[in-house]
Amino acid sequence: MAAPLLELVRARLDVDGVPVVDGLSLATRGAERMLVLGGARALFEAASGVRDPSHGEVLVRGVAARDAARAGSAAGAPCDPPLPPGWTPRDYVTWSARIAGHRRGDAQALAAQAIAEMKMAAIQGERLASATTQTRRATSIAAALATGAETILLEEPLAGLADDSARHFARIVLRALGRRAWVVFAARLPLESPFAMDADEAAVVLGGRVVGQGAPAELAARDRAYAVRMIGGADEFARLASERGARVSGAGPERTVDLGESLAVSDLLRAAREAQATILELRPLSHAFA
Repeated sequence: MAAPLLELVRARLDVDGVPVVDGLSLATRGAERMLVLGGARALFEAASGVRDPSHGEVLVRGVAARDAARAGSAAGAPCDPPLPPGWTPRDYVTWSARIAGHRRGDAQALAAQAIAEMKMAAIQGERLASATTQTRRATSIAAALATGAETILLEEPLAGLADDSARHFARIVLRALGRRAWVVFAARLPLESPFAMDADEAAVVLGGRVVGQGAPAELAARDRAYAVRMIGGADEFARLASERGARVSGAGPERTVDLGESLAVSDLLRAAREAQATILELRPLSHAFA
C-alpha cells in the first residue's frame, strides 16, 4: 500500500520558540490532490521541508519532509517569497532548477518547460521588481515545477487575487501541475474554486487538531457542524451536549460538535454555561469553503 501523500504524526511546530501547532496528527486517505484549510503557515513550511517539527513527524510519501525536499521528490511554492528584484522570472526559475541539482542545460530546459506550463513565456524576461502579484505567484510555482519534483506543495496560491483572476489563475496552475500530486495550504478556499473542485480530499485544521476531513463538497455541506475551542469544563460540556442530542468528537479543549437537525447554537452555549466552560472559538466547518 502506498504511503500517504501527506502525514503528520503528533507534530509540534514552533515559531520563535512558541508552539503554533502542537500534537497534530493527519494522514491523507489515498488522495493525490489535497487541500489543507485553516492551519498555520508553519504547516506549509514543515510539509515543504523548511521547518522541522520540534516533536513528532511530518512526512511526504512516507519520507521526512526535509529529506523529500532534499531528494527532489517534493517541492514547495511559498505564497510570496522574497524574489531578487533585478532578476527575471526566467533567472529565478532556472536558479531553482540548478539548486535542485540539475546541470545547466537540463536546468534551462526544465525552466523553459515550467515557464511555458505557467503561461509566462511573454513575461519571462521582465524584471521581478515591477512584477504583478500574479506574476510573482506564477514565478514561485514555476520554480517548484522546475525542480522536477513529483509532489508540489502550494501555499495560498490565490491569495490577494480578485475572484475572476483567481479562477483563471487556478486553471492555469492545475493544467501546469498535470499528473503531479499536489497539496494546497490555505486559510480558506471557495467551494467553486477550481482547486476545491479538483481536490480528492480536504482537511480542516483548527489549532492542533483536524476538525473535519473528507471530500470538499461533503465538508462544505456540514453547515451544522462546528469546531469548538474552550477553556475549562470541556469533558462536562461534551457530556451535556451529547445528552441534548449533539454528536461530539475530539478530546481536551478542542471538540467538533454536529448539531443534527434539532439543536441550535444556543443549546451549545447553554451546555457550556452549565459546564462552566468558556468558549473561545465557535467556527462552522463550512466556513473553510467560504
